Amino acid sequence: MPGERDLGTLLGSLRPFLHEDEFVFCTHSEVAGDPVCIFREREGLTLILRRAEAERLGIAYTFPCRMITLEVHSSLEAVGLMARVSSALAAERISVNPVSGYFHDHLFVPAERAEDAMEVLRSILPGQY
Repeated sequence: MPGERDLGTLLGSLRPFLHEDEFVFCTHSEVAGDPVCIFREREGLTLILRRAEAERLGIAYTFPCRMITLEVHSSLEAVGLMARVSSALAAERISVNPVSGYFHDHLFVPAERAEDAMEVLRSILPGQY
């Protein structure tokens, strides 16, 4: 299942879903807890953890955020989706840290701007909501 590549189809099928949990970005020498994302960089591991879990484990963190999953199955080779989404969010001064999984794209936006981000995403899908 390679996923959808057509930008018009992707935007028409975006179906953004706002997760309830608050997440944070951490760096750690090894995998800790149950991260939703792990990325190995030269400087160390980046973990995206639920905030409550990072606090429970005593791991320092930054960027309290919420995760929005774009529930359309996008191709990893799709062109323009992240550009369109990030441009719309940038126009409203909402930062975004996107992470692409095999099936979906996930947007990590500041916790206090999550509902605003959802409104922005809805605005690029006129007539859908």
